[in-house]
Amino acid sequence: MRETRPEVFLIARPALDVDGMRGYLEAAGGASWLERRAGAGDAETLVEFAGRACYRSWEPGLNPNVTRVREDQGAYLDNVLASGHGSVLEHVNYTFAFRDVSRVFTHELVRHRAGSAFSQESLRYVRLSEIGFRVPPALEPLREQVVAIVEQLEELQVDAARELGLDDDGVPFAVKKEATSALRRLAPLGLSTDIIWTANVRTLRHVIALRTTAGAEEELRLVFDRVARIATAEAPALFQDFARADDGTWVAGHGKI
Repeated sequence: MRETRPEVFLIARPALDVDGMRGYLEAAGGASWLERRAGAGDAETLVEFAGRACYRSWEPGLNPNVTRVREDQGAYLDNVLASGHGSVLEHVNYTFAFRDVSRVFTHELVRHRAGSAFSQESLRYVRLSEIGFRVPPALEPLREQVVAIVEQLEELQVDAARELGLDDDGVPFAVKKEATSALRRLAPLGLSTDIIWTANVRTLRHVIALRTTAGAEEELRLVFDRVARIATAEAPALFQDFARADDGTWVAGHGKI
């Protein structure tokens, strides 16, 4: 058994095409807004761009109904959050690679399908020659028994592959796939696996708040505490209303948006 711990990697973030944005603004009016956003974060700028497009509020006068605009990006985005204008947050996506999380974790994560994309390691194709496993804190008093059971299941995987001759010359891939798919039924649900998750900021805010609460599953709390730390560092203005409580819960000041 390979003892594991969950790891979180941010592998993709939004990137602006500034020339395209400038071309639009020159056609629609408000090119001066883009110049004022030089050096600002791409995620925050994209959300602000989408929001201002709704009201043509790049600068006063473009929309006769708008006589005053918020110049400060942080203040503008705080107003977006406070007003619940969450659709503009959906333009910004982040992609995370979760390494050595359990299938308990992935089964709960994929419930958040709105605003998400998933690509998970497939045990129909990936043979378990080794079982990664994390002993959760609640089972620490039973550590020796837990490890012994997982090691037995790991030995079964290896022995079964040998007895079925999966590595013999000339074994068709279809045969290997069928046996591999069957053998995964004998692996623990706590087996360590990998999954790639892409979520827009609206979804990300919701999942962080939901999965770090005191009643959330322990592993999800652990992983999404790390996700929250990454997200708030990446796009602080989009998570400016979040605060981390002493028990590890991330609380959104403006609630669900």
